Amino acid sequence: MGKVAKGNRMMRMAGLVTGAALAMMPVALWTGPAMARAGAATGSAAGSAGRSEADKAFEALSTDEYAWRQQQAGPSEDGPRDRKIMLPDLGPQAQAARLARWEKVEQQLAAIRQDRLSPANRINFAVYKGQIDALLAAQRYRDYEKPFNADTSFWGELADWARTPFRDRDAADAYLEMLREIPRYYDQQIVNMRAGLARGFSAPHVTLTGRDKGIEMVVQAASPEASPFYEPFKNLPATIPAADQEALRAQAREAITKDVVPAHARLLAFMRGEYEKGARQTLAAYALPDGQAYYRSKINEFVTLDKSPEEIHQIGLSEMARIRGQMDAVMKQVGFKGDLKAFLHFLRTDPQFYPKTPNELLYRAAWIAKTFDGKASQFFGRMPRSRFAIKPVPDDVAPFYTGGRGGPGIYLVNTYNLPSRPFYSQIALTLHESAPGHAMQMPLAAENTDLPAFRRDSYLSAYGEGWALYCEALGEDMGMYETPYDRFGMLSYQAWRASRLVVDTGIHAMGWTREQAQQYLRDNTALSDHEIETEVDRYISWPGQALAYYMGELTFLDARHKAEKALGPKFNIRAFHDAVLEMGAVPLPLIDQRVDQLIRDGGKGPYPDEE
Repeated sequence: MGKVAKGNRMMRMAGLVTGAALAMMPVALWTGPAMARAGAATGSAAGSAGRSEADKAFEALSTDEYAWRQQQAGPSEDGPRDRKIMLPDLGPQAQAARLARWEKVEQQLAAIRQDRLSPANRINFAVYKGQIDALLAAQRYRDYEKPFNADTSFWGELADWARTPFRDRDAADAYLEMLREIPRYYDQQIVNMRAGLARGFSAPHVTLTGRDKGIEMVVQAASPEASPFYEPFKNLPATIPAADQEALRAQAREAITKDVVPAHARLLAFMRGEYEKGARQTLAAYALPDGQAYYRSKINEFVTLDKSPEEIHQIGLSEMARIRGQMDAVMKQVGFKGDLKAFLHFLRTDPQFYPKTPNELLYRAAWIAKTFDGKASQFFGRMPRSRFAIKPVPDDVAPFYTGGRGGPGIYLVNTYNLPSRPFYSQIALTLHESAPGHAMQMPLAAENTDLPAFRRDSYLSAYGEGWALYCEALGEDMGMYETPYDRFGMLSYQAWRASRLVVDTGIHAMGWTREQAQQYLRDNTALSDHEIETEVDRYISWPGQALAYYMGELTFLDARHKAEKALGPKFNIRAFHDAVLEMGAVPLPLIDQRVDQLIRDGGKGPYPDEE
């Protein structure tokens, strides 16, 4: 479903990439780690004598802006704890300054001669230019006036971030300073949301039910120690003396009482009063101010391809028909007598397919992840150093959270409402969210020091979600699906993501109702009713993001088929996977370029020890 800190992480203003930069990018040969080490990595002094003035200008510009961009962002739940982190200024002057800075960067990029960049920096330029395009579009449309959706919220981000232990005393002090900043930060969010309400730029009213539960839990906590914001103080590192630990805990209790709880109380009153009363009754992005252009900007951001809603809708219908044929074959394999609707009802209601306890679900996820570990070396030549834990989704978000979510160091499994968490979907879910999906792909990018920081740190939905969905299908090659029902669960997940192309464009560009979208998923996937309801609300409140998954997967599949056909017996699945993963998150057309280079190299992967 996506990484823990993924997508449009609003507080961090994450480096999102669009395909807009590709139209201006000169044709470039792909260069691997060796070329990058020769001086293409931004900010590196290596190979400086061979760098052009264009290279130097681009590297100086991107390095300076990216360092500034990081200062603008707030904490994330997987962010570092060893530096001072302040919540960003969201006031009008700060927003105007961001707009001005990115407009200036846009002008500076236009002045750089791309044909004089090194081959590696042409790739870096395309990725970086896409990030600036996305940031500028979000700033111009004032996305900060709608700072949450049915999936992600600024208050939930802070609560998530609070669950990670401190590394040292400095991290604890920085966290306390952040707690004291929450009133200012939340008050600025309220001002911005109020401005959004005034111009009809709000979350749809129908998606608001229950989304304020996390705020309420903070307000109603029985004591400061019961607050989620106190969590990291329960087990402070032994490097902090006992007396200092008690002093830190006292400061935490004071900050939670005087700052955190009142700020959440004001936010809760605003959300349940002014915001609920004023939130728009419409669903479509097209109904927002300048809605058609806004939705198209989201397609560019999340898909990184120049596609219209109508084109994407048609691709979804075509793929759904193809997957439906594969589903029919599985039904025949298990000897089911009846149509798809009857089979889906059987899957949704038969107790054999559902866990009885949370641990049963968690233990199965762990077993699946370890089963992949035994197969990994056959399919991947380079594995990340980072490992991941498997934990349940926190109670405050579980009722409207996805079935699972993964990222660096973590695979969250939703144990809420067990009758909606079928076993037959869990292999596909685990391959997507843990390894070789998000919990593997993202650390590989972060650990690749041949990439500039703005590529190591950023997340691009079309690439990241496309890769994770490709990993679900890869489970067939790896022999992961133990029963026909497991395979049907994978096909249902494929249909779910293909149906998003139909549903997201249907809602936002074609006038579909919430009930129409829910019924389409109910008719075409094995998702439970609870999952269908939470998913549709997510699509309604987060225009375009749901398109990234299947459009990205199609790109990875097409690239693999192209390489297999061109290389024949020289095709090496390990080399292919290493080649597309070493890039980090890039716009989809660059995947095709990378595979073209793999073909020119005779199928040889990016690492010297690879056969």
